[in-house]
Amino acid sequence: MGHSAPKIATIDGIAQEIAGLLGSMLVETVDHADELSFTVVREKLADAMALLRDRAHYQQLMEVAGVDYPERPDRFEVCYHLLSVTRNHRIRLKVSTDENMPVPTVTHLWPVAGWLEREVFDMYGVIFEGNADLRRILTDYGFKGHPQRKDFPLTGYVELRYSEEDKRVVYEPVRLAQDFRSFDFMSPWEGAQYVLPGDEKAEAKDQGSKA
Repeated sequence: MGHSAPKIATIDGIAQEIAGLLGSMLVETVDHADELSFTVVREKLADAMALLRDRAHYQQLMEVAGVDYPERPDRFEVCYHLLSVTRNHRIRLKVSTDENMPVPTVTHLWPVAGWLEREVFDMYGVIFEGNADLRRILTDYGFKGHPQRKDFPLTGYVELRYSEEDKRVVYEPVRLAQDFRSFDFMSPWEGAQYVLPGDEKAEAKDQGSKA
């Protein structure tokens, strides 16, 4: 006798399964556009993640991302994207925090979380308790502030680079370089009112044929 095909779990079924697994650790479940997001108690994050990895079979941590809501008392959300290769399904786990309240690390569950947590720390200033190497990863040495906070100013900061001319690291005001700032918004069907490089040859050829 042949084996029947495995039953594919519905979104509602997965949501109920995970809600039962997390129990009192679960704060909120959101099902939007067939994507499940679970908000959990911040202090219980590592326990919840261990259950999702070992009991719900979400084996891979794909991303850790920060979100800033300055109007909220706990202004930051930390979002964890998990993938189950056996279910062929993704879920999102979220916790809320502020500038001072640490979020438990998950580096003991997924070593890759070390770099991902460092990025959220660098960009938002979120502290990850238990991360043994929590230092900046994208900004330069001595950088002050957290660039992806909504209230981070866009001017007045400095950047560093290695100067070949001076043979040393130099600090300069941040410049947002946009080399191709000139845009042509004319309709391509009407044509631009200027001669593009190379077009003058075609014009000269046309004049020669008329002569």
